[in-house]
Amino acid sequence: MLAEAASAGLTPAFAAARARLGLIALLFALAAVGWWWTIGQMRGMDAGPWTALGSAGFFLGVWVVMMGAMMFPSVAPTVALYSRMAGQRTLAPLLFAAGYLVTWAVAGVVAFGIAYGGSRVVGGVLDWDRGGRWVAGATLVVAAVYELTPLKDVCLGKCRSPLGFLLGSWRGGNVGALRMGATHGAWCVGCCWALMASLFALGIMSVGWMAFVAALIAAEKLVPWRRVATWGTAAILLTLGVLMLAAPHAIPGLTIPGHGMSPMSPMSPMG
Repeated sequence: MLAEAASAGLTPAFAAARARLGLIALLFALAAVGWWWTIGQMRGMDAGPWTALGSAGFFLGVWVVMMGAMMFPSVAPTVALYSRMAGQRTLAPLLFAAGYLVTWAVAGVVAFGIAYGGSRVVGGVLDWDRGGRWVAGATLVVAAVYELTPLKDVCLGKCRSPLGFLLGSWRGGNVGALRMGATHGAWCVGCCWALMASLFALGIMSVGWMAFVAALIAAEKLVPWRRVATWGTAAILLTLGVLMLAAPHAIPGLTIPGHGMSPMSPMSPMG
C-alpha cells in the first residue's frame, strides 16, 4: 500500500489542494506577508557572498520568516493533503505547518552556529579578496553535485510523494500534527540544505537571490518533470559556481563585497 501511495506522486496532493482552497490561500497569504516583511528588513543589507548575519536574535527572526515565505507555497499541497486526511480539525494543518517551520528554525540555528564559529576560527580568511570568492564558488559546485546524489533523490522523493510520507508517518492528535510537520521539515532540509548553502554563497540578505532559490525549490518539488528539474538545477548551480570562480562580475545581480554596496562586513555574524 505504501509503495502504491509513493508511486502516486503529487496527484493526491494537488487534488487535496483544489478541495482545500481556503487553506491554500491562507498559506500563500502568510508567505506573501513574509516576503513583504523580509523585503523591508533586508533593504540595504545585501553585501554579496557571506553577508554578515547580524545578531543571533535578528538572524533567527529573519530566517524563520524567510523560510515561511520561501517554503509555504511549495509545501502547501502537502499541508492540504494532510488536512484532508485529518478530517475536519481546523487546527491540525496549521500545527503541521508550524512543526515544519520549527525544523527549519533549528536548521537556522545550526547555520548561524557554523557561521559564528567559522568567523571566530578563521577570522578574515573568508573575506572576499582572500578566500571568500573561492569558498563561494566551491559551495555552489558542491551544491550542484549534491543535486545528483542518492540522498538528494530520497529526500526529494518524500517531498514529491506526500501521500506515501503521510501514511508512513501518521500520528494522531495535535502533538502528532506537530511531529509529522517537523518530520516532513527534516526531509525538506535534507532535500534543500545545499540550495540554502548556495543562498549564503550568493548573498543571504539579497531578496533577488532569495526569490531565485525559492523558485528552484518550488520547481524541484512541484513540476511534473522531476529529472528535468533536478538536472536543470544542477546545471544552473554549476554554471554559477564556475562563474563565481572565473568571472564573478558576469553573474547578473551579484553584489561584489567591498564595492560600497553595504556597510556590513562579510562573514561577521555579530556585525
